[in-house]
Amino acid sequence: MRRLDLHFYPGTPTWVRSQGPFAKALAEYWNKPWDGRPESDVVADARAAGLQAVLVAFDIESIHGAPPMTNQEVAAMRDRHPDVFVGAWGAVDPFKGEDALREVERAVREDGILGLHFHPIMGRYRVDSDELQPLFALMRDLGLVAMVDVGTTGMGAGLPGGLGSLIENAHPLAIDRLAAEFPELTIIASHPGWPWVDEMTAVALHKGNVFWELSGWAPKYFSPQLKVDIRARLQDKIMFGSDHPSIPFDRLLREWDELGYSDTVMNKVFHENAERVLGI
Repeated sequence: MRRLDLHFYPGTPTWVRSQGPFAKALAEYWNKPWDGRPESDVVADARAAGLQAVLVAFDIESIHGAPPMTNQEVAAMRDRHPDVFVGAWGAVDPFKGEDALREVERAVREDGILGLHFHPIMGRYRVDSDELQPLFALMRDLGLVAMVDVGTTGMGAGLPGGLGSLIENAHPLAIDRLAAEFPELTIIASHPGWPWVDEMTAVALHKGNVFWELSGWAPKYFSPQLKVDIRARLQDKIMFGSDHPSIPFDRLLREWDELGYSDTVMNKVFHENAERVLGI
C-alpha cells in the first residue's frame, strides 16, 4: 500500500532554527533533544519506512525573529530526493504583508508548491481574520491548497504564558469561517484538533472543501468517537501525516495498523484521499 505523508517537516538544523524560542521549549517539554539531523539521515528513515512525503516550509520571522525554513529550501530538498518527496507546502509569514503576497506568487512560479501551511498558534494569528483575506484570495486565484493546524501544540507548552501563544487561534471554527468565505479554496486541517475534536469533525462534515490529516498524534490516543468516524462518516475526508520528526515512524505505522481498519479504509486514509484531493 502506498503511504503518502502530507505533513513532513525537513527535520534538519536549519528547520529547527526556524522555530526560534519554541525549539528549546519543546525539547524541555518532551525531555528529548530537538537539534535537527543531517538531510541524508532524514531521507534514509523515510525511505526505510516506505513513505512518500510532502515537505513543509516554516516562517514565523516577524514575531520571533527566527530565519525561516524557506520555500526555496524545501523545494530544493524535494527535488534532490524525488522518490521520497512528492511535493512541498510553502509558508509565508502573513504579517509581512505585500512581501508575503509577492513570495506566494514567486513560490508558485519558481518552486512549484502545492499550497501553504499555516501555524496559527506559533504565528499568532487566526486564519479567519480580516487581515489574512487578501492572502487567501490570492491562494484561491492561484489554485493553491491551505493546510491549517488545529488544536493545541507542544510548542511553548508548560511555560509561563506558553511563550505568548494562544491555542484559541487554532480553533476549528476559524477553519469553518475560512471555508465559508472561500468556498473555492481547498482546506486541509492538520492534527486531530484536541481539545476540539468534535468541533473539527463537525466542520469537516459540514464544509465540502475541508479535509483532515491526523498528524502529530499517536493513533492509540485518538478519541473513541474519532476512531469510529475514521472508518465511517469521515473515511473520505481523512488523510495520513506524520508531523515528522515528532513521532517515530515505526510506532506511528504500527499504531495505525492496530486500529484494525479494513483495507478499503486504510487505502483511503494513506493515499487515495490525498491523490483525489491534491492530485498527487
